[in-house]
Amino acid sequence: MQGENIKVHYKPIEPLHKYPFPWDKYAFFDVFPEVRLGIPVSGISKIDFSDVQDADLVVVAGQSWYLSPSLPLQSFFLDSDVQDYLRGRKIVFVNGCRNMWLMTARKIRKYISDIGGTLVGHIVLQDPAANLVSVLTIIRWLFYGKKEKSLLLPHSGVSHSDIAQSARFGLIIGKAVEADNYDNLQSKLLTANAIEYKPGVIFIEKIGHRIFGLWANFIRRKGESGDLRRRKWLMLFAAYLVVVLYIVSPFVSLFFYLTYPFRHISQDRINDCTNLSTLSSKELKTII
Repeated sequence: MQGENIKVHYKPIEPLHKYPFPWDKYAFFDVFPEVRLGIPVSGISKIDFSDVQDADLVVVAGQSWYLSPSLPLQSFFLDSDVQDYLRGRKIVFVNGCRNMWLMTARKIRKYISDIGGTLVGHIVLQDPAANLVSVLTIIRWLFYGKKEKSLLLPHSGVSHSDIAQSARFGLIIGKAVEADNYDNLQSKLLTANAIEYKPGVIFIEKIGHRIFGLWANFIRRKGESGDLRRRKWLMLFAAYLVVVLYIVSPFVSLFFYLTYPFRHISQDRINDCTNLSTLSSKELKTII
């Protein structure tokens, strides 16, 4: 694509390991330990950067899996050629997810920092449905390939209107590129609602991420990716997820909102923040 002053080059991230779609149940849960622990099962196809050596900005887009960056996204950031290319560059990250994105953002920020790049912008496109409703629609989509509205369930994933309206972010980013000034880019993106904070969901995500770490380490000790010896433990984890999502999480959400007035960081404090990096380390830890 090419605008009046800006040219955009698209470079797909293609993992060497081909993931199924729709997913079968075992394959879907078998990726969990490696996703959570940051152990990609394969690398990615070589990306030709020869025609983008003079790029002013890199936009990386990817999904969240199990409260972490997807395996293809992790493979991308761990690739030595990619690391060499991104070193010293300014980067915008666009995250597509169900509704839990904060831990992914934290890991992406660390990947970029470790490489020597600079994260100048962060955009989140998420499913607008209620938490427990979006669980049902994502299962319908990932396991059965049905994304559109059916019966009482809404459309799965990011809405068509949200996708169409995302052009506003491109205009903001384009102006930053033309001015070669990214100092206030994230502030301008947040003003345009680039990220919607849902404090109750963030609270659940924080707890879930810690527990996922325990499960991932336990299952990984039973075998590596594809090892049938860990199959029964993965199915036990799947059962655990159902119980947590539909029995435990409503009570956790209720507890959060009952205690919310006593928490030292308010929703207004988060919304007014122009960038997560402006929070103190103590406040940041409270959120993520």
